[in-house]
Amino acid sequence: MSDTLVLLDHTAAGALRTPVRELVTLARSLGGAVTAAWAVDGAEPGAQTLAELGALGVTQVYRLTSDADLHATAVLAEGVAGLLEATGARTLLATSSFENKEVAAHLAVTTGAGVVTDADTLERVDGTLVAGKTVFAGTWSTRCAVRAPLAVVLVKANSVVATDAEAPVEPQVTEHAFTASPSASRVRVVERTERPATGRPDLGSATIVVTGGRGTEGDFTPLEELADVLGAAVGATRVATDEGWIGHDAQIGQTGITVSPRLYIGAGVSGAVHHRGGMQASGTIVAINSDPDAPIFEIADYGIVGDLTTVVPQLTAELRRLKG
Repeated sequence: MSDTLVLLDHTAAGALRTPVRELVTLARSLGGAVTAAWAVDGAEPGAQTLAELGALGVTQVYRLTSDADLHATAVLAEGVAGLLEATGARTLLATSSFENKEVAAHLAVTTGAGVVTDADTLERVDGTLVAGKTVFAGTWSTRCAVRAPLAVVLVKANSVVATDAEAPVEPQVTEHAFTASPSASRVRVVERTERPATGRPDLGSATIVVTGGRGTEGDFTPLEELADVLGAAVGATRVATDEGWIGHDAQIGQTGITVSPRLYIGAGVSGAVHHRGGMQASGTIVAINSDPDAPIFEIADYGIVGDLTTVVPQLTAELRRLKG
């Protein structure tokens, strides 16, 4: 057994993102102490956040600070590498996001770590860390043994049922400051544009996702209304983003975001293989399409053959009625 370090994803306001609870739950199952790294990029871990981490069993929180911008993944990776060396933790867990995948790649090059991305299970087998993940558009389940001394595992959201520790602890907060190397500082973030707030959850970590495709013909309004009733995120297929109907940050698929929500609702989505590769691991899949031969019905748990402009508003109205 060795200690596990969890990289904490948080909002600009200092609130933990939902998948962090899953990461810490998974870290506890590996044995050893669970510590956490908080990249200080303006937001600080407040008393409420520390209490939440303590309830999850995190014993130590390291405030990661630098003279360079921690939004640059090379800088963040350098800081995390130094923290891993300083603490002796042999496992790093983080959410499987675009940014963290870049951090993991830097760590693999600089430390020789074994990296697994998009993992959905993790366990120790005879002292070896073994991660499970789906590949080839969700059609194969694999198990990856990390034999390097340092393991970096990025976990998909909604892979673990988050639970609190048996007994809460009071995390100790420690400063870990570092000076970024010239090579890490060569890339600078010169501008950041915040996405407009929608009140909906982040697409990559949402437990419910409502997705639109070509069948929407550019009108995502019915899907957004359904998403708001369900507390869901809104996603899209590649064709919908290419047409400019919705932003590219909503694209789900092999060249977009990979999601694994508890519930996926696809409206006007044909189910092309590159889209299925990004959502096939969803818990329950509901498909709404006017074409009874659409490939999405092959993997759907529930299918509705019909016009989404009729079906989706009826579904939204009934859900509103049931919720009172």
